[in-house]
Amino acid sequence: MIAELQCVVLDCPDPAELASFYGALAGGEVNRPDRRWALDDGWATLHTASGPVLAFQRVADYRPPAWPDPERPQQFHLDFEVADLDRADQRVRALGATVLDADAAGRGWRVYADPVGHPFCLVLRRPRQG
Repeated sequence: MIAELQCVVLDCPDPAELASFYGALAGGEVNRPDRRWALDDGWATLHTASGPVLAFQRVADYRPPAWPDPERPQQFHLDFEVADLDRADQRVRALGATVLDADAAGRGWRVYADPVGHPFCLVLRRPRQG
């Protein structure tokens, strides 16, 4: 195993509004404090009642999917938590991933495409607090 699934991230025009919608649908807590994310106007989370975490990120000029139209496909990506970004980078590249956005600014995550182009992120595990 290279990484643990951290969350599923959905693009949207208003993260708090979409998090509230899914909170009403699936139960859970919107924007519960979590060491993994800084919450702001561009990012919201939902810790669902059944366990998985959904995250919502603001996208400028958001265009909703027009399923099943391939010209406007479904929009989301997976975040995977890793203990060592460099080691995980080597392993996912060996599996066929390509780098879309390196961690040049030291921000703690890197963006990749899977072998057929779907984006995903490797996110550095933050130390436990307490």
